[in-house]
Amino acid sequence: MFTSHKVGRDDSWEGVVIDKSRGMLDGSNMYHFVEVRRADGESMKVRISRRLWKSIEVNDRVVKRPGADPVKE
Repeated sequence: MFTSHKVGRDDSWEGVVIDKSRGMLDGSNMYHFVEVRRADGESMKVRISRRLWKSIEVNDRVVKRPGADPVKE
């Protein structure tokens, strides 16, 4: 089994980027990920758009609201 890192439309979270990565998991498509540390101390790895991935750096704040894509804040 595998864990999906794709963000759900109804998910909501916010946190600070602690790591950025990307990879060709299926051999033909590039996927962009960030690891985010939430306020409760938990960290999570989520898939984000290329545009957002290129615009953020470690220690930037990212917010995901229900029904919207993650954004840099």
